Amino acid sequence: MVLGVSCFDRNKSVTGLMPARMIESKEQCVEKTLALFETYPGKHADRLSVSASFRGMNNSSDELILALKEIADKHNAVLQTHACYSYFTRDSSIVQFGKPEIERLESLGVLDSRMLLLHSGWFEPHEIEILARRKPTLVCCPSSSIHNGYGNLAIGMHPELAALGVNVSLGTDHASSGTVDLVQEMRYCACGYKEIRLNPRLMPPEQAIEMATINGARGAGLADKIGSIEVGKAADFVLFDATASEWLPLYNPVSNLVYSATGNTVQHVFVGGDQVVRDGRMVHVDERALLAEVRSAAKRIAGRLDMKKMSKLRWPVE
Repeated sequence: MVLGVSCFDRNKSVTGLMPARMIESKEQCVEKTLALFETYPGKHADRLSVSASFRGMNNSSDELILALKEIADKHNAVLQTHACYSYFTRDSSIVQFGKPEIERLESLGVLDSRMLLLHSGWFEPHEIEILARRKPTLVCCPSSSIHNGYGNLAIGMHPELAALGVNVSLGTDHASSGTVDLVQEMRYCACGYKEIRLNPRLMPPEQAIEMATINGARGAGLADKIGSIEVGKAADFVLFDATASEWLPLYNPVSNLVYSATGNTVQHVFVGGDQVVRDGRMVHVDERALLAEVRSAAKRIAGRLDMKKMSKLRWPVE
């Protein structure tokens, strides 16, 4: 796990004004980021590391971004943010800062191979050259884009940037915006680009799996430790139940994994040689208790919100 804490110090977002209680000063953001670096790296059998993180380009001042980059460089860590996920984030950046998001990062001098940019679908033409030269990691989050209509697959340049040597990996964004199933994210990404570009040769299944594994490790700055099964790396691997219906008929397991399987067909998971999932159930976690806690938290959140009004349900659902 790479831990990060959400930081932002500007009130205005592309979706409106943020609640005042959510806004922190640059000093508060720096303080809680430093606290992470002082507390967690190396913990839990060296499975925990830390990144510096700011929530989004348009919610963060130049001063905050530069301060977090300084912290990341001091600790040889990743700096990450959500960026370029819709036309309105790009246009808002131009209105507020006079330049689009990637150009702004470049002008601040923070864009390099140790930066991780989530979504990264909407660029101005000259920003493609900047990305190819600076080579940050881009995280394609297909189900989030499909759910929210961001257009990252329709407009995105992930296949082309990968061909230019940019590290492109996969993510889910967050739990209410996508599947949070990396197996399905592989399919959405690979098949989405094939369909939109009318080109079945784009994003072959091998590339999708690399995006979900070794490319993710590179983006986290951990490719020397995890991300592939090699001598000297941690014994991290996932075993799928290839007798499940999603895997049949089984001619090419690589294709089956990307084009038809789901994460629910995982049978066993080992992390650093320690079995953490056995027969599809977590070993060290009481799943029933955890899910009960999730349901309880969801009720508390729903109690503070008018969910029917917010979700604009067409059907009466209780």
